[in-house]
Amino acid sequence: MQVIDWQLIVKNHGPVVWQTAYRLVGNAADAADCFQETFVSALEFSRRQRVRSFPALLVRLATARAIDRLRQHSRQPRLSTGAADVAAVASNNPGPFQEVQTRELAGRLREALGRLPPQEAEVFCLRYLSDMSYRQIAKELGIKTNTAGVMLHRARTKLRDFMESELKEKDEV
Repeated sequence: MQVIDWQLIVKNHGPVVWQTAYRLVGNAADAADCFQETFVSALEFSRRQRVRSFPALLVRLATARAIDRLRQHSRQPRLSTGAADVAAVASNNPGPFQEVQTRELAGRLREALGRLPPQEAEVFCLRYLSDMSYRQIAKELGIKTNTAGVMLHRARTKLRDFMESELKEKDEV
């Protein structure tokens, strides 16, 4: 059985786990929950089998936990969008209108990701948020490289359809 220094793992990889979760869920409270759940899942995984790469495992687990959180939110009725964390929105001093548009778009994308099948959402996030290649995604998920490409294509198509249908509904109102 391998001996693991969890304090060192959290210290070295915690920032990437936090960033991965926060980029997906968009708020500190949910990111903190995902952060904890990621390391608990990693601990459980390491007890069952040897970990080849902690960075890859942790990014994958953080992505999965964040997508789970988005799914939970998409099932709950939306009461209010609340105050946004303006500091979290990357910008070069955009005006208030652009900030609102960016927040709305990010919120719609998060909601749409929560509506995707879990593995498609994971492939999308690993590709575009973690900048993994098809080959890396396939290795992480235990699928063929071509399958990763097909799933990514399906995810992009569904996300585009979700976003377009939401814009049409918004225009009709």
